[in-house]
Amino acid sequence: MRSSAFRVYSAGLILALFGASCGSDGSDSSFQEVPERDGPVTITLVSHDSFAVTESLLDDFAARTGITVELLAAGDAGQALNQSILTAGNPLGDVFFGVDNTFLSRALEGDVFVAYESPLLASIPDELKLDATHRLLPVDFGDVCINYDVAHFGDAPPVELTDLADDANEGLLVVENPATSSPGLAFLLATIAEFGEDGEYSWKDYWADLRANDVAVQTGWSEAYYGDFTVGGGGDRPLVVSYASSPPAEVIFAEPAITEAPTWVMESSCFRQIEFVGILKGTEHEAAARELIDFLLSETIQEDIPLNMFVFPANENAALPQEFVDFTVIPEDSATLDPSEIEENRERWIEEWTEIVLR
Repeated sequence: MRSSAFRVYSAGLILALFGASCGSDGSDSSFQEVPERDGPVTITLVSHDSFAVTESLLDDFAARTGITVELLAAGDAGQALNQSILTAGNPLGDVFFGVDNTFLSRALEGDVFVAYESPLLASIPDELKLDATHRLLPVDFGDVCINYDVAHFGDAPPVELTDLADDANEGLLVVENPATSSPGLAFLLATIAEFGEDGEYSWKDYWADLRANDVAVQTGWSEAYYGDFTVGGGGDRPLVVSYASSPPAEVIFAEPAITEAPTWVMESSCFRQIEFVGILKGTEHEAAARELIDFLLSETIQEDIPLNMFVFPANENAALPQEFVDFTVIPEDSATLDPSEIEENRERWIEEWTEIVLR
C-alpha cells in the first residue's frame, strides 16, 4: 500500500538532498520550554522506509534536549503499522511516523498509541486533524493526482475524470495497481469518491470505460512514471497517476536546469493523503516522545519536509520552498473518504477493481 511511495522520488535522490535542504540553526519560537531530565536519553522513531529529514536537525535536537533519536525503518506504511500492532505493549520503539488516512482506522482500532494533545496542533488546520482523541497527530499531507505532459496537451489538457475515458485520450493514461501501489490505491479512492458505488454510473462503470480506452497498469509508481510516462521515462503515455509535488520535483532535479515545469496537475483528479505521528503505548520515555512530536510539528522540521519527502507541511506557519510556490498547486477540493469507510471496504474495492481492469 503506501510504500516508500507517498514520496515522489527515490531514496537515493532524497539522500542527495540532505545537505542541500533547509539550513536552519534548529531554533524555533514554536518550541516549548524543555523540561528538566536526569540525563540524556535515546528514543526510537519507527517509520516507513521513506521517512527523511536533514540529519543535522536531529543532531541539533539532541544537543538542545539531550534526546538522541534513532530511526527504525520497518517497511512500507502497512507493514510498519502491522508490526506495531503485533508488538502492542512491547513496542519496537517510542514514536511511530507514517500512518496515513487510508490506514487511520486500523491504527486507532489497534489501540497502540498514547494520546497527546501537542500545543503545536494550534498551528495545524482543522481539516487535517482526523483523530479527535489526539492519539495520531497530522505531520504532512500530499495529493495523488493525474499529472499530464504540458507539451503534449498544450492549452487543451483533460480537465475532468470523465475526460480520461474519451476517445481523444485513448491509450494515453498509465495508472498503478491499487493492490501493490499507494498512489494506485489513492487514485482508486478518488474515483470512488467521485462516482460512488450506486446509481446509473458508478466507479465500476468508470473503470470499465478506462479499460475500454486502453488504460495501462503498472505495479508501482516508478514503473509508471519512469517507464510509460512521456516526461519521466520517455514512454508514450502523457497521462500518469502521480503527485501534486511531481511538477516542482521535475524542476528541482532537471539537468540541465529548466525554468518551467514540464508537467502539471489535473486538480479534479486529486485524492488527499495525510500522514500522522503518535506515541507508541508501552514506551518508557513518554516525556521525551512528546518532545520529539513537538519537534516534528515545529516550523524547523515542517519547513524541512517538502525537499526531503516531497509532501506539504501540516503546520500552516511553515514556509514552502520557492519551487513548491511556483510550480504546483494545492487543490482546493481534493477528494477524501472517511477513514472508517476505507478500512471497511478497502480489500473489497481492490478485488472488484482487479476483476474489472485486469481480468
